[in-house]
Amino acid sequence: MLETCNYNLKDMKPRLYQETIFDTCNKANCLVVLPTGMGKTTIALMLAAQRLKNFPNSKVLLLAPTRPLVEQHIETFRKYMDIDESSMAVFTGFVSPEKRAVLWKDAKIIFSTPQGLENDIISRRINLEEVSLVIFDEAHKATGDYAYVFVAKQYNRLAKYPKILGLTASPGSETETIAEVCKNLHIEAVEIRTDSDPDVKPYIQEVKMEWVKVNLPEEMKQIQVFLQNCSKSKLAEMNKYGYLNREKGRNVGKLDLLRLQGLLHSEISKGNKEFEVLKSISLASEAIKVQHALELLETQGITPLYKYFEKVEEESSSTKSKAVQNLVRDLNFKSAFIKTRALFEQGIEHPKTEELKRLIAAELNDGTKMIIFTQYRDTASKIEQEINSMERVKAKIFVGQAKKNGTGLSQKQQKEMLEEFSTSQFNILIATSVAEEGLDIPKVDVVIFYEPIPSAIRHIQRRGRTGRLEKGKVFVLVTRGTRDEGFKWSAFHKEKRMHRTLKDLKTSFSTLERQKENLDRYIAPELDLEIYADDREKNGVVKELVELGIKINTRRMETGDYILSSRCAVEYKKVPDFVDSIIDGRLLQQVKELRQCYDKPLVVVEGDEDIYSMRKIHPNAIRGMLAAITVNYGVPIIQTKTSKETAALLAIIAKREHDEGRKGFDMHTSKPLSLKEQQEYIISSFPGIGSSLAKPLLRHFKSIKNFVNASEEELQKVEKIGEKKAKELQKVLNGEYKL
Repeated sequence: MLETCNYNLKDMKPRLYQETIFDTCNKANCLVVLPTGMGKTTIALMLAAQRLKNFPNSKVLLLAPTRPLVEQHIETFRKYMDIDESSMAVFTGFVSPEKRAVLWKDAKIIFSTPQGLENDIISRRINLEEVSLVIFDEAHKATGDYAYVFVAKQYNRLAKYPKILGLTASPGSETETIAEVCKNLHIEAVEIRTDSDPDVKPYIQEVKMEWVKVNLPEEMKQIQVFLQNCSKSKLAEMNKYGYLNREKGRNVGKLDLLRLQGLLHSEISKGNKEFEVLKSISLASEAIKVQHALELLETQGITPLYKYFEKVEEESSSTKSKAVQNLVRDLNFKSAFIKTRALFEQGIEHPKTEELKRLIAAELNDGTKMIIFTQYRDTASKIEQEINSMERVKAKIFVGQAKKNGTGLSQKQQKEMLEEFSTSQFNILIATSVAEEGLDIPKVDVVIFYEPIPSAIRHIQRRGRTGRLEKGKVFVLVTRGTRDEGFKWSAFHKEKRMHRTLKDLKTSFSTLERQKENLDRYIAPELDLEIYADDREKNGVVKELVELGIKINTRRMETGDYILSSRCAVEYKKVPDFVDSIIDGRLLQQVKELRQCYDKPLVVVEGDEDIYSMRKIHPNAIRGMLAAITVNYGVPIIQTKTSKETAALLAIIAKREHDEGRKGFDMHTSKPLSLKEQQEYIISSFPGIGSSLAKPLLRHFKSIKNFVNASEEELQKVEKIGEKKAKELQKVLNGEYKL
């Protein structure tokens, strides 16, 4: 099979299962599910080389969720693909849109994070028609509004020779989620391998897995009882108001409470502000905080719990939240706090700490490398402090970028730390979830879970950090009689369910043919419809307009969010922002400017929430604003429910304007103005000025002529005109016009 393809690969000998999977990928859009460390990227390399061979004028696009993953992939391609360095390009948030457009022209293989690419597609800086293969790494992310979904849809619609490859170690445990991933990536075949499959088994290293159980000490059980009683009292009160619907004998967990909160907020948005609803929301918030405290106690230890208690108490003195204030006054919560403080001051910790030390002492030999996974940074810091005092231990914390208690790492620092770990400059990596997914962690002999996790995906990813090249060991610390045991079995059953679902899907996909895109839903595809959108509009409307086949031009606009023709512009608001803009006074000013600049302005309010119950504002104030906008300014207000509905409305208006011959765009204004307004109009059109700075400039210089003749120093005398803005103005005023 491989010999007949003439691959441009070097120093690589694919394994049998990789060749078998590649054969499927070559024939159909494929989701490849392989255990971590089993060479998913090799299959991507093989398919990329094949597509470039078959379509020499095309490009290959590889997407990964983070910059470190993108850089990891380009290093792999450099190592194994015989291709000129200049033919590969990296697109991340650190590369400007203009530079990405230039790089795209000459690149054959583009490695990118999906978010920036999404904007490039909308702005048409790149042409997906030229791409013969898109590879989606960590393909299980292709759900909901994640950028993978939009990129795949556009690629499938625009490409001449579409081919999609999805790569993941664990696509999820729910049938609906896996099916959604497959649908969103236009998957036609699934290739799944587990450790037990005959073509994979010869390459699998033995991984010994052990569940290490500890008991919660009596003094910690006392805290547990106080917190449980506190939680029960909140649930009982909610049950009394009739919103909990608690089934007999069933525990109410954090997810149940979050769902209940969503339901109650929905009730409020519909105008239901009865005491029972408002009180239940407050109680649910209290119960969620208590549940979090219980989780810290049972699975993490005294130090993280004590820090959390301190945070809640500090918050109670600075917030107006009744939930926090009521909670710190609760006798059970206060008792738990006092007990925790006493144990913290005595230096008593969770028994997992001693068990962890015992495991390290037993397993750590010369050359041994370990990863300790934990959910929380506070726990990671405590573990580092505890184990670095041990013999032969040199440990470092590996966490994400967000700064928290001084433990954040930049992506550059993460890369440097992994290199140090690889070269044995330290031997234990203490990691949070950032190290679970995709990163090329060097050879690891032992993995320790400080706590079980209920997610099958994360469990598989953690476990897959060892046993890549040699035998490995995995230890999971479990506290008896706590949620640790529930999380353990949850991950186990979800993983089993995932494999069953994938095998069922694999069978069903074998009989499917590619579904053709239905173009009937596009708005007049034969017309060259064009809409201008403000480049700050990061919402679903722009994507939906692109889906409708409409050309989108993005740019910074002083007035309006969307321009549909030379006379029609739209101010777009979601319901909460619409109400907020009434309160802070923005809305009236925006409508006024819209009316001044366009003959046919329009306000679109999106969402199905009740505008009269969003904020503590009298309904008559909202009615008064609606009357002012529609009657005084003559600007219609239309309400839509979803971004899809909004996009359809804008598309229809744009089509009507097109049909009536109003295809041209005047990006500033189309309406005759008074002399004063014309002067403001001319000044506001200069870069970086806009309507807010036009008036101060005219007040200072008295006339447009004086402004145009002003020196850079004179310009800087006006408030908010700095050196940079003054230079830009001088460049526009004095620069020679060239064809």
